[in-house]
Amino acid sequence: MPTDALPRIGLGTYSDDDREQWRDNVATALDAGYRHFDTAQDYDNETYVGEGVADAAVDREEVFLATKLAPGNLAYEDVLETAAASRDRLGVDSIDLLYVHWPADSYDPDETLRALDELHEEGTVRHVGLSNFTPDLLDEARDSLDAPVAAHQVECHPLLQQDELRAYAREDDHWLVAYSPLAQGAVFDVPAVREVAEKHDTTPATVSLAWLLSKDNVAVVPKASSPEHMRQNIAARDLDLDDDDVARIDDIEREHRVFDPAFGPWN
Repeated sequence: MPTDALPRIGLGTYSDDDREQWRDNVATALDAGYRHFDTAQDYDNETYVGEGVADAAVDREEVFLATKLAPGNLAYEDVLETAAASRDRLGVDSIDLLYVHWPADSYDPDETLRALDELHEEGTVRHVGLSNFTPDLLDEARDSLDAPVAAHQVECHPLLQQDELRAYAREDDHWLVAYSPLAQGAVFDVPAVREVAEKHDTTPATVSLAWLLSKDNVAVVPKASSPEHMRQNIAARDLDLDDDDVARIDDIEREHRVFDPAFGPWN
């Protein structure tokens, strides 16, 4: 069930660079208006994201923090122990949204999801999420969970439109949270995206995000580290694409996937 507490534009924090930079990046993003931050155990930056939130002049209740369980941490006891470790690193009593990062390695729907149900029931996890699941695996997870699926995070952008998973999100009434929503810059050179951006005197990044936000039950978590890119991305909230703009991007036939679909359930 989508929650109004989840802001539809969040800041993705994956990076191979200096993890400590996310302390300052989060503070910059908060100044730009972001209130949703997306991290993961595997990103190795939960501590710095948490410190950025704690150091800011913004109430914790105004910030939505999401993190993800690493694929090797999905056995029942590991979920309980590592979720507690994530809370400690983030410096919070409860995680707003905890995802299964990939249904791979130690993932077992009975064990993994039973632990998530316990965390949800005790209140240390407010919302349960899944990431990189196929429709069949989503069906299986929903059958195993007592808690509602609040969000499903998956790669989604104008070059990978995920029609089936977006339809599933609408029917189940959960958020599809789009990661890599700019396809790591590949959308910038798509003629339809560039032409719509020129029409609105804005950037291809802003148009791509606005296109995603024009879809029901879709949120986005683009990564950005510079203040300029943060502002361009969050400006998508205020860009109203008309029906012709949306249709032009809907009709893009080229497909490009950033992340290898052979990983986890996609092989």
